[in-house]
Amino acid sequence: MMWSVYETKEVTKSLRKLPDQVLKKYKVWTEVVKHGGSTNLKNFPGFKDEALQGKLRECRSSRLNIQYRVIYSEKKDIKETIVLKVTAHEYKH
Repeated sequence: MMWSVYETKEVTKSLRKLPDQVLKKYKVWTEVVKHGGSTNLKNFPGFKDEALQGKLRECRSSRLNIQYRVIYSEKKDIKETIVLKVTAHEYKH
């Protein structure tokens, strides 16, 4: 059974503003997730998928390029992924 990938309204709007290369990588990311959720992302090390900490500890992050990240949550029991943000990564010093 395939996974479903949903986007928040904020994500749908923000996709229009992304550079083309990031948008293409995001589309690849969604296809990978549809075929196995975050577990399948381990087969593609370039995404560097990881669990988040702090107030986003129930979410995960995947790298689209050196700057952009996908922040998402998933419900493994119903094979559903919800994309919360596609955003430039904020580096903290």
